[in-house]
Amino acid sequence: QVQLVESGGGLVQAGGSLRLSCAASGLRFVSYGMGWFRQAPGKERQIVAAITWNGANTNYADSVKGRFTISRDNAKNTVYLQMNSLKPEDTAVYYCAADYGYAAVPVTRVSEYDYWGQGTQVTVSS
Repeated sequence: QVQLVESGGGLVQAGGSLRLSCAASGLRFVSYGMGWFRQAPGKERQIVAAITWNGANTNYADSVKGRFTISRDNAKNTVYLQMNSLKPEDTAVYYCAADYGYAAVPVTRVSEYDYWGQGTQVTVSS
């Protein structure tokens, strides 16, 4: 049974930082590209950042470039999202997701991901 468990969300003031973690189990982690998505109330789920199976390539939404960093530790079956200089508009539920395959380019479309976590709430106050 595949499980993706996010942690690290919470309430933070604008300008602050949070580090999200997503621990994967039940799958061969190194065979999956990973992504972080977010969904605000009344909005569609959108890509935040994605990373290839080996960590060699990453992709970011324009709105988070220069502020967020995605990384992975294949030995720990974990993907991370370091979020700095947080803004109120970053408030959302954040989800991690796994996409099977050895793509050379990070996958960014929701429909291409095979497994999803339950999400973690991030709230940024102004």
